[in-house]
Amino acid sequence: MTHDPTTRLGVVGCGVMGAGIADIAARAGLDVRVVVSRAEAVPVGRDRIRRSMGQAVRRGTLTEQDRDAALGRIEVTADIGRLADRECVIEAVPENEDLKTALFTRIDCLLEDDEAVLATNTSSLPIGRMAWGTRNPQRVIGVHFFSPVPLMPLVELISTSRTDERTRTRTAALLTDALGKTLIEAPDRAGFVVNGLLIPYLLGAMRMVESGQATAETVDRGMTLGCAHPVGPLRLADLIGLDVVKAVADALHREYTEPQYAAPPVLLRLVEEGRLGKKSGRGFHTYER
Repeated sequence: MTHDPTTRLGVVGCGVMGAGIADIAARAGLDVRVVVSRAEAVPVGRDRIRRSMGQAVRRGTLTEQDRDAALGRIEVTADIGRLADRECVIEAVPENEDLKTALFTRIDCLLEDDEAVLATNTSSLPIGRMAWGTRNPQRVIGVHFFSPVPLMPLVELISTSRTDERTRTRTAALLTDALGKTLIEAPDRAGFVVNGLLIPYLLGAMRMVESGQATAETVDRGMTLGCAHPVGPLRLADLIGLDVVKAVADALHREYTEPQYAAPPVLLRLVEEGRLGKKSGRGFHTYER
């Protein structure tokens, strides 16, 4: 069964992930409406999306004319009621289950179309638990984008036991046909596929540094030159954001209570000190801001 392609997309949150999703959707010709938490965040969100597209212009993959046209297809607003006419809404707020669940409940009541898709961009949280707060869990699905969204080709697509097949096929078409992403189907379990494998690897690298067995530079050089990884585990953790790594690790540890998922003290300290990685200028490595 075929469905009309999605043309009106809502995005909730305009941090790194939300801005990236809005960026590629507008470039794909979609009418994009981005909702932020407060009025003061509207110009900040617009600027973040513009900077995301500016990187594509500098790489030569987007012309200035096409950038301006894409920006013209994006509205940034603090009025969540503006999502009512959207055919699909993707929330991309921080990795907090209570926050996401409350947001889902609210958006679910706003959408005028009972067949509109309600998607969560989460790194680790099981989708089914968030779906229970909605009137129509059949339209709820998980879409785990990877950062930076415009460059990373993969999206994990996570259906729950109650996700309707129409929801799955329509979302898959949006991601592949419109946004040009490659999909893998992932189980509805904490961490899905990629983070279920990645997080223990990152935490293991942190424990090696914490115990004094090796420096962060040594660990990263070893994995890039010895295993042909494009980036070492600690630089990757810094790129993801150490607060995000901790949040995903915490979700995995809550779900499975296995030691490999427990955030080591060095990670806890860095997050408490605001040393969150590249976005703050310092993490396991130091960065120019």
